[in-house]
Amino acid sequence: MIDWIDNASATGARQSKACEILGISSRTLQRWRRNGQVKADGRGRIGKRRAPKNKLSTRERQRILDTANTPEFAQLPPNQIVPRLADQGQYIASESTIYRILREVNQLAHRGKAKPPTRKRPEPLQANAPNQLWSWDITYLATTVKGVFFYLYLIMDIFSRKIVGWEVYETESADQASKLFRKTYLREGIAGDDLVLHSDNGSPMKGATMLATLQRLGVMPSFSRPSVSDDNPYSEALFKTLKYHPAFPDKPFDSLEEARNWVDGFRHWYNEEHRHSALKFVTPGQRHRGEDIAILERRHMLYEAAKLSLPGRWSGKTRNWTPIGTTYLNPGKPVKKEVELKQAFG
Repeated sequence: MIDWIDNASATGARQSKACEILGISSRTLQRWRRNGQVKADGRGRIGKRRAPKNKLSTRERQRILDTANTPEFAQLPPNQIVPRLADQGQYIASESTIYRILREVNQLAHRGKAKPPTRKRPEPLQANAPNQLWSWDITYLATTVKGVFFYLYLIMDIFSRKIVGWEVYETESADQASKLFRKTYLREGIAGDDLVLHSDNGSPMKGATMLATLQRLGVMPSFSRPSVSDDNPYSEALFKTLKYHPAFPDKPFDSLEEARNWVDGFRHWYNEEHRHSALKFVTPGQRHRGEDIAILERRHMLYEAAKLSLPGRWSGKTRNWTPIGTTYLNPGKPVKKEVELKQAFG
């Protein structure tokens, strides 16, 4: 940079303007000339590097490594080593220093035989027709008794977004979940067809009764990672729609019957009146029954006719009313075939 400025000055440019173009001040240039060196990144002078007064010596550094790798401490992290050394009347370094030294020599991996559990993303699933992929979850409904809640069980079809099963109970259990699922399964008439049921890792979802029911009916379970709500997005979105619905009661439910009556009304509205934005604004019930194809075709024909009658109002194509195709759950990598899913879930 000094050479560039000198060359520019030699051809008649002003030094201050040359410095301004390079983003430095004239005083910085003077300081660089005085010291005769510049940092590689051009941010200032390079002075003589001075080691900090409290820098560990080679001997101290080796002592830390030797201590951390003794049989007594080899399985422990620094935050366990330091207090134990203190109980023995020893201080060799702070926890952060020991962490840094271990990191520099690649020894900061999990110290011990037991490795932390790895949580893999659930296998991606897909549905191209109703009753292939369901999702379910449980949410709380407040009651007039403080600290007491009702539990809303909701099962939805991911392809159509239809609420295919629901119930409100006073408790949360795998037995009740099993009864609700079996009743929903039989009502939908899908015996003998392949079905995957996705849920989170709650105890009702993984209870022995529920898993036994799924196995008996030939349904494959799929589970989210612990504490990862994004792995079960459809149920989470449904609960948000339910609790932000304009008709959701401002006051807690007084009785189980009151809660059930309200949820039944919401189910009818959601399935048969609510035009779902992700379904090209047909209702979940219409998509579940296969009526969406004819409805969207009529909309397409209407828009095409409107364009023909008033072509000046259209600058391009009409609105896209093509039916939504395959629906995916947790996409991101190639979807496994049904056979592979069966092998994965036993």
